Amino acid sequence: VLFTLEYHSDIDIFYQQIIFIKGLLTMLVTKKAPNFKAPAVLADNQIVNDFELSRNLGRNGAIVFFWPKDFTFVCPSEIIAMDKRVVAFNEKGFNVIGVSIDSDVVHFAWKNTPVNQGGIGNVQFPMVSDITKQISRDYEVLIDEAVALRGSFVIDKNQIVRHAVINDLPLGRNMDEMIRMCDALLFFEEHGEVC
Repeated sequence: VLFTLEYHSDIDIFYQQIIFIKGLLTMLVTKKAPNFKAPAVLADNQIVNDFELSRNLGRNGAIVFFWPKDFTFVCPSEIIAMDKRVVAFNEKGFNVIGVSIDSDVVHFAWKNTPVNQGGIGNVQFPMVSDITKQISRDYEVLIDEAVALRGSFVIDKNQIVRHAVINDLPLGRNMDEMIRMCDALLFFEEHGEVC
């Protein structure tokens, strides 16, 4: 059983539970990844106002990953870990795209703060600003209308979500697992069904 419903006399709580359950039952895997256009800080520190997912897929797709906020606990280690794997993803034909609800100015500051001072250093993937929180809503990772959960999505060259994992706020991710999922997708695309 994934969830249970408890009866409450307060109808608002009941509707909140129904909305939560509806959220549990929807997923993006096998669907077209929501396109977005938003400000971003690029790998070369250039700030653009119109970074768009559909124009930034690699030859085999993209990894889109979310974190709650810049300058917070857990985020630096997993974002730095992702940065260390950017070349491996690029060699497989996948572009890496990071997203949080912070502004492009905050992204720029975090990117230009040394790691030993709480920054992430000059990461080599675009950092998209989801200041309106719409991208997080569209990818179903927004929690309490506040921040994004730690969501990671493998999107193929046709902009279809092929893999998704969402972690709670205090739980970091294993970026090597994302590489494994890309390898699995590429193997499937070359050889067909594997089971």
